[in-house]
Amino acid sequence: MNDNVIQFRRPKPPKTPRPGLRKLLVVLVVIAVFAAAWGYFQIFGQPVQ
Repeated sequence: MNDNVIQFRRPKPPKTPRPGLRKLLVVLVVIAVFAAAWGYFQIFGQPVQ
């Protein structure tokens, strides 16, 4: 209606950090690194005598 009227709006609440999501990501990366290392040594490792 009037462009010179200030409209006060309630600010959106800040998102809360999710520490569980970060921990899950770290655990998945560690598991992926171990799986990649295991696969590498299965393919290119020395044969067992």
